[in-house]
Amino acid sequence: MSVPLRTPLGEVERFVHGHGPWLLDRLRARAQAPQPQVLEVADGACVPFFGRALVLRLVPARAARWRGAADGGEELLLPVGVDPQRALVRALRARALDWYRGRVEEYCHRLGVPVPPLSLSSAATRWGSCSTRSGIRLHWRLIHLEPALIDYVVAHEVAHLAEMNHSPRFWAVVERLYPDWRAARAALRRAAATLPVIATAASDRGRFAGED
Repeated sequence: MSVPLRTPLGEVERFVHGHGPWLLDRLRARAQAPQPQVLEVADGACVPFFGRALVLRLVPARAARWRGAADGGEELLLPVGVDPQRALVRALRARALDWYRGRVEEYCHRLGVPVPPLSLSSAATRWGSCSTRSGIRLHWRLIHLEPALIDYVVAHEVAHLAEMNHSPRFWAVVERLYPDWRAARAALRRAAATLPVIATAASDRGRFAGED
C-alpha cells in the first residue's frame, strides 16, 4: 500500500482489515491480468508510435536517427554497435518531450495560464502529474498512444494549474479543455494493458491506475 508519509500504522492496518475481501479481489485480478509483452529490438521489429507502427532498423551508425517511410510514417534507424534497447528509449524520450511540449503550450493557451516547466516521467502507476513547484511531468511511454489520448492526459494535467484537486470544479475545467474526456479516460485504461515493455525499461511495467 502507498500512504502519506505520516499516516499512523494503526490506520493503515484498520484499512487493510476492513477492506480485506476487496484487496484480495484486486490482487487476484492483477495476477490474472495478461502481462505486457517485452519488446525485443531487432531489425524490422515494430513498436507503437503515436498509435501507428514504427519500424525499427539496425544499421551501422554511431547514433540513432529518424527517416521517412514509404507509407508516410517514419522509421527509426538504430546503431548496431551499441545497446539497441537503450538507443530506442533515448530516441523515443527525446521525441516525446518535444511533442509533449507543444501540446502543453496549446492547452495552457486555451486555459489562459502560463506554461509551466515540463519534464518526462517513468512513474510506475501514473501517466502524469502536476505540481506548483516542479510543473507538469508526463510519462514518456504515452508516445505509444494515439495523439488524442495523449491530449487527454495533457488536458488533465493542465487543468490542475487551475484546480489542484479532483473536485467537480476540476472536472469542469477538464471538460472545457477536452469535452470527450470520459471516453478518452476509458480508452486510456484499456490501452495501458497493451503497451509494449522495452527490455531496458523493465522498471516502467507498472499497471497504470490514472493520470495523477
